[in-house]
Amino acid sequence: MDAAAGAAGVWWWLAVAALFLLVIPLVLMLAQRLLREVLEIRRYANDVLTHGVGITANLAPVPALIETRDLVKRVGGGLTTYALALDRML
Repeated sequence: MDAAAGAAGVWWWLAVAALFLLVIPLVLMLAQRLLREVLEIRRYANDVLTHGVGITANLAPVPALIETRDLVKRVGGGLTTYALALDRML
């Protein structure tokens, strides 16, 4: 039993060494890569938000286009009437 206990102890210490030398650094490296990607996504999201607000500010005058369209239609109708009246004069 003494030799088996000694061999089990050696295997246990090898497993602990592998844990500290291989597994934990690998997990930390993967966590660092994941964190780097998450921070990059956060930067992209902030960039989208900033430019989205800028686009919204530029779209503020769009409702005035409807009024402009209606005014152009009214002026176009008046212009036709004016041209016909001018044609009759000449």
